[in-house]
Amino acid sequence: MNRASSHFGPIRFGVLTAAALAGFAMVMQPAPLLALEEPVNAPVPQRIAKEGAGLKTAIFAGGCFWGVEGVFSHVNGVKSAVAGYHGGTAATASYSRITSGGTNHAESVRITYDPYVVRYDELLRIFFSVVADPTLRNRQGPDVGAHYRSALIPTSAEQRAVAQAYLAQMGESGVWSGPIVTRIEAQRTFYPAEAYHQDFMAKNPRHGYILRWDKPKVDALRAMFPSDYSARFLRDG
Repeated sequence: MNRASSHFGPIRFGVLTAAALAGFAMVMQPAPLLALEEPVNAPVPQRIAKEGAGLKTAIFAGGCFWGVEGVFSHVNGVKSAVAGYHGGTAATASYSRITSGGTNHAESVRITYDPYVVRYDELLRIFFSVVADPTLRNRQGPDVGAHYRSALIPTSAEQRAVAQAYLAQMGESGVWSGPIVTRIEAQRTFYPAEAYHQDFMAKNPRHGYILRWDKPKVDALRAMFPSDYSARFLRDG
């Protein structure tokens, strides 16, 4: 779904019949709004990540990267959040190409975090509680297409083991009514997105898409994970 704002040019009215006016009014009625995504109390992970000291990186795909980056940029312990593309080649790693379809890329966010402040398993719980619906295949919210799929891209054997255990736990939890379709994908080259996509929520807080779809995710983070929430938006770079 194109997130760019649409608008109509000036409309000039001549002499219209009553029937024509009625028809025009029907055409101009707004389409029904999609329901807002509801946060979910994802289960507390049973498999605790043990990654040791030092900063770690992880990649998450969960629909529009504006919201994924926006949420993780408000998580204590996250040091960097970069919007980008994962799963395809350098030749197709651009917004115009992946939104046209067929590139294998997913809109993704690469985060760098301190596991002594927030563990990978805790990041998984936050992700599935307030960011991504793991029962939706190739879509999230209003956005449809394989490039909006939800996926976990571990960058270490420990992350992979934790992710596998948590997806299995989620499937057995009964929290979600449908099957879990989020998959673990092998790590490939991550390509940062264009500069205007970075820190998009912080730069465009009144953008219609942000207000409707992404700000509620940050509000849910603050309400559900108060000890993990940081009021300061972490700006990359």
